[in-house]
Amino acid sequence: MLAYIIRRLLLMIPTIFGIMLISFVIIQFAPGGPVERIIAQIQGTDVGATSRVTGGGGDISGGQSFDGSNSYKGRSGLDPEFIAELEKQFGFDKPAHERFYLMMTSYIRFDFGESYYRSESVVGLILEKMPVSISLGLWSTLIAYLISIPLGIRKAVSDGSAFDVWSSTAIIVGYAVPGFLFAIFLIVFFAGGTYFDWFPLRGLTSDNWAELSFWGKITDYLWHMALPITALAIGGFATLTLLTKNSFLDEIKKQYVVTAKSKGLTERRVLYGHVFRNAMLIVIAGFPAAFLGVFFTGSLLIEVIFSLDGLGLLGFESIVNRDYPVVFGSLFIFSFAGMIVTLLSDLSYTIIDPRIDFESREV
Repeated sequence: MLAYIIRRLLLMIPTIFGIMLISFVIIQFAPGGPVERIIAQIQGTDVGATSRVTGGGGDISGGQSFDGSNSYKGRSGLDPEFIAELEKQFGFDKPAHERFYLMMTSYIRFDFGESYYRSESVVGLILEKMPVSISLGLWSTLIAYLISIPLGIRKAVSDGSAFDVWSSTAIIVGYAVPGFLFAIFLIVFFAGGTYFDWFPLRGLTSDNWAELSFWGKITDYLWHMALPITALAIGGFATLTLLTKNSFLDEIKKQYVVTAKSKGLTERRVLYGHVFRNAMLIVIAGFPAAFLGVFFTGSLLIEVIFSLDGLGLLGFESIVNRDYPVVFGSLFIFSFAGMIVTLLSDLSYTIIDPRIDFESREV
């Protein structure tokens, strides 16, 4: 097992290098850039950013957009020395391969630089936004598992019954409705829209949160998170429920289940003493990946709708504003975290079923 873990860790090096290289190359051909954005703001033509520029940075990363004459668009009418100073400030006075090399050597030292426009370190920004994303990802994933596993088992046991049919219909409808549309529905009905005003519309906590008691803070936090977590979980539990059902159905049909029943074991004993461990292998082992998926990719629209300032909104604004230190720093951190979570997901198979041995497999 140790050899397998070492091999997987070593494979992460070329993998993350390839991710960063491909992303860096793509950025070179993407329209716009921090220098162009500042020039557009000076000329009063910048309409694409979601946050105002408050300062400059000096990090070496990112890309630039050129016109056919190998010069920045919007350059006309501005002092060339001013343009050159901007390029130097953002590190674009160096060739692309040198910028990439400097960026990667900094990242290897876990030095991710500072945001171009926020005058704050990339790590500081991520840590600042992380509580919102952790809240959304963790709670929605846990709720999805708590609903999906019992429901999936019940559907497998009663396969073909009326309960299985109508619950499948409800699950398919829930899966078909996008999370952001369900979020709007929740706001209209329960957050002061057209009908009830039971839940707050925005934020992670109330304005007087610091003045509340310990239990008051917990209640206030759950009160604010109820609607966004529900909107995120509604689509996740549908897929997981069907996965659980199909996994149990596949195991129930195997010979060892028939043998166990022929020995006089009760159906409950067979189901939870024999079938459960094998059937839940694929479901439980996918928990880290499921959490990571909701954590980093599934919350942007929910964060916007409920005015939650998390990692999804940070990443979106960074891309729109061409804040390349945040874009590339976040990409590096989350890619690395994703590979670690994938490794943990694989190792969780051996915890659930010790018969699985990765040592005998080639990576």
